[in-house]
Order: sequence, then structure tokens, then C-alpha cells
Amino acid sequence: MTEIRQLIASSAFSDLDRHFAAFIEAQAGGEQPLVALAAALVSCKRSEGHICLDLEAIAGSTFPDLPPDGVNPIHLPRLKDWTKALNPSPVVGSPGDFKPLILDARHRLYLHRYWEYEQSLAAAILKRAADLPPQPDSPTLTQKLHALFPPEPGETINWQCVAALAAVRRKFCVISGGPGTGKTHTLVLILALLLELERNRKLRIAVAAPTGKAAARIQDSIRTVKATLACDEATRAQLPERATTIHRLLGYLPDSARFRHNADNPLPFDVVAVDEASMVDLALMAKLFQAIPPSARVILLGDKDQLASVEAGAVLGDICSAAASDASPLSPSQGERAGVRGPLLPLGSGAQGRAALADCVVQLKKNYRFGQHSAIYRLSNAINEGRAENVLQILRDCGANAADDLISAPLPRRAELKEALRARVTAGFTEFLKASDPLAALAALARFRILCALREGPFGVAGLNQATEEILEEAGLIRPQNLWYARRPIMITRNDYNLKLFNGDIGLLLPDADTGEPRAFFPGPDNTLRKFLPLRLPEHETAYALTVHKSQGSEFDRVLLILPDRESPVLSRELLYTGITRARTSVELWFDEQVFRAALARRVTRTSGLCDALQ
Repeated sequence: MTEIRQLIASSAFSDLDRHFAAFIEAQAGGEQPLVALAAALVSCKRSEGHICLDLEAIAGSTFPDLPPDGVNPIHLPRLKDWTKALNPSPVVGSPGDFKPLILDARHRLYLHRYWEYEQSLAAAILKRAADLPPQPDSPTLTQKLHALFPPEPGETINWQCVAALAAVRRKFCVISGGPGTGKTHTLVLILALLLELERNRKLRIAVAAPTGKAAARIQDSIRTVKATLACDEATRAQLPERATTIHRLLGYLPDSARFRHNADNPLPFDVVAVDEASMVDLALMAKLFQAIPPSARVILLGDKDQLASVEAGAVLGDICSAAASDASPLSPSQGERAGVRGPLLPLGSGAQGRAALADCVVQLKKNYRFGQHSAIYRLSNAINEGRAENVLQILRDCGANAADDLISAPLPRRAELKEALRARVTAGFTEFLKASDPLAALAALARFRILCALREGPFGVAGLNQATEEILEEAGLIRPQNLWYARRPIMITRNDYNLKLFNGDIGLLLPDADTGEPRAFFPGPDNTLRKFLPLRLPEHETAYALTVHKSQGSEFDRVLLILPDRESPVLSRELLYTGITRARTSVELWFDEQVFRAALARRVTRTSGLCDALQ
């Protein structure tokens, strides 16, 4: 057991993992190295985004599989030996027990709190999926559906209409789809439909997102769609004007993991819609569902193929997997009861006796931004499906200037990176740096961004931001004498609820027009500006370049995606897909083929029991 002690004490685990392992072993009565090892691994896996530790999957394997320098990997215990040590331990319980660790029948080991989150969320979703709201009159519903969602040409299924039908007939609805599939547009039409169907009462509607940046984006999108909506003025007037973060919606309590709104103090809304749901972790989603009253409808929007949340869980992906609704989002009987027939639904699809959850999940399939011949569209689909040769062929066909919306190029060597960047950086940021006022500068900044996979190194955020600053200084566009230099773009990296600045918010530094002193400007509601003294800002960093993870919830007209020159566990199929689909009009990809192939072959899998609990 000496090697277990040495491993736990090594850099394979964080200080938190080691202290938690020591605490659990002490609570278990001391000298139980297999229990301590399990506790350290549970803590470690949670920090990597997993909900639980799958003992059956890792028992007997070598850990760590990519050992840090100075760490000797070991063979983990066999499952039989491990469970023999865990089952009688006073710190390990079965589902329903009040013990620090929970071991379920499938040999998944949880921190008790995360087992509770998972069970609570699964129960809330299943109850809401099965609990039908009052059903509207079928002819009326059909008439309004066809008015808001005109039939697609030919026999094409209007998946947005299918999503609206699911949202009306159920209290829980998930609308998944890639960028350009019209998720926000669909949401606005659904809200208008609900308002028209329930004219006898005033619906209270909340729209939220996991970050301030994502909330601002869906708010702008809703206003754009609302202005062109074919509905009466009474309905238009009731559509929401504001979106907020989930934390602000729930009522964040400083220095606490709790919120003001919960099961005992529910939210005062009839409809709660959450955008960018793929970014919401298990703990936050569980607390959100606890706070939503049983009578309210819940609509989740997101892209199940994007990177999952930074914190533990892949909730949207688990829900979509549990629903397994790719073949048919609604059973025929569901469509027949609504009076919807013909090209709206695939005839004869769907099992009559399937779970109610399958009728709640809809995958939008038509892309309204990219045509079928768009290289970005074809590439993102091929990446999702893991078709390596097809992906590489698309990239080879899209060499420099070979396609309107996709350019690919070999990754420059480290010594040549700055020179290779020079033309892209000056072309991408000159408009932003020469804008006449803060609002115009912020709008121009959103048109181009450098994205990368890593934080450190020449091909990471740190190296690319430094190279960009040097290029722009040499071009006479900036003068970075200090941290507060004019036109430095910044991104907030820690929430500040007093200032209402949130992780992911993008701003810039400029001299104040009145005093000439440096101020940080951020976009506010209704095309306004918010300004702050730089010293008051929460933690932030330069934002010419962002990691793909930090870019979630954002879109840019043009993207330069730069992959590193060596493999990393961070590189995955989901990261490639997310980075490429941040572009509205064009993306340029610099990559090494071997590294790209390795990333394409790596899927982000998060250990969780949520999918099983939902099934």
C-alpha cells in the first residue's frame, strides 16, 4: 500500500484532493488506503468535470495514464478488492444513505452532494416531462402554429414548428441545434404562441443564460426577432425585453453556495427559458429546477455537441442522450392530438409507448446561416461525426482563399508565428483600434477574434496576446506602456455582483472623454455604455485572443483558430466543433495534421449517472 500513499502525496492530485482523502480516511477510522485513494480520485474527477467515479471503468487500469514529471503511475485495485474495502466503510453508503460518499449498484462512487444534485434534477425533469399542462384546443393550436411557422418548401419538416408543439404540450422542452439553426428565433415564436394561447392571463416570462455575455447576446437577438414578428401589438408588447444570468435570476447570496430562490421561495414566473444550456453545470441546473414552481414551463436551448460546462456535469448532453430523439422528436399520436399532420412530422416514426421525455427534446436540423455548400457547415458536421479523412479533405480543399467562409493553413513554427500573425492581426483589429467612440469600438471588437485551445505557451492565450500587442505596437496602433493603456480589450474572469460584471464579459480601456483618465467601458442595456475605474474591476485579462472555452456564448464575424503544435488532453472533437462554429461568416484554421487527428479522435466523456436516472 506504500505506492498508494506515494501516489496520493504526488502531484497527480491537488492539495484539495489530498486533504479530502485524509479527511475521509480519518472519518473512516484511519489506515484505509483504498478508501483514501477512492476519495482522492472522486475529488480529482469532480474537478475534471465528472459527476462521479466509475470504479468498474478504471479498476485494474494504470493511473495516471499521462503521469506528470516525477510521478510513478500505479495499477489501481481490482473492482472486487476495491468494493470489498469500500462497502463496510462507515463513510460509504448506498443511494439514500446520509454518508460522505455514495456507491450505487453500478459501482459509481459519488460525493454525497453530487449524488443528491443528480437525483434531484432527474426527478424534477421526469416529473415535469410527464405532467401535462392544460391542453389548447387542437384546431386553434394548428391555426396559430401554421401562422407563426409557415410550412417549409416541399416535404421538408419544419423542426422549429415541431419544437413549438413540444413546448406548448409539455412543461419541459429542450431545443438543441448548432449555430444558425434558429434557436433564439424559435424561442421568440414559442413565447408569442404561448401568449396568444393564454390571453386570459398575463404570462410572467424569464429569459436567462449562464453568463452575462450570453445573456446580453440572447437579449439582443430577442429584440431583433421581436421587431419583425408577425403578431399583434398586444402580444409583441408582452414579449420579454430583458435577459439575465441564472445567478441573478435565482438571487445570488454573497459568500454562499445557496440562492434566495429555492423550493421554499420559488421564482415568480410561468415560463423560464435558459439559453446556452450546454454551459450550465449539474449543481446550478439542479438549484434552478428546485426554484422553478411546478406550474411553470421550462425551455432549455443549446447545442448538445458543444463543449460542456467548465464545472462538473454535461447536463444538456445527458438529457438529449436519455431522450434519444434523433429519429423522431414527437410520437405520431402527439402530433395527431395537436391536429398536425402531413409534412410537419415524419409519418409512422416514434414508438407509441416510449417515455414522455422523448416528446420533450427536439433537434433543429436546418441551418439558416450556412448553406448546404458552406465549408464551415460541412466541416462542423464532419467533425461531429468524427469522419477524419472527410474533415481533412475539406480542409485541404479550403487552402488559402479557396473558399468564401473557410481557410486552412499549416501551423507556423514557433519562431515564425509572430510574422505569420502580423497581417491577420492588423487587418482584424485596425477597425476596432481606430473607432471614434467606445460603442463603435466594442462593436468592431466583436467582429474578429483569435481563438486557441490552451492558456499557456506561444500557441496559447498568453503567447498570442503578447505577440498581438507587439504587432499592434510596431504598427503604431497601440502604446502599451502600462496595464491601463488605451484600447486594451479585456475580459472579466471573476463575477462581481456588486458591479454587475460577470465572468466572460468583454470591455475595453479608453481615456474618459471628460477627465482624460483611463476608464473601462462595457456594453450596457439598450445600446448604452457602463464605465468603471480600472482599479475597481474584478480579475480580468487581455482579450485579443481567447480560449475556445471562454468564447462559448459568443459569436464573431471572423475567427482565426490556432491549434497548438503538440497534443494536449484539452484538445477534443468538441473543442474543434465549438471553435469553428463561433464564426458567423468566416473562419481560418491553423493546425498541425497529427495534432488535429489526435484532437478529432478524442471525445469529451463525462462520467455521470444522469442519463441512466432519466431513462
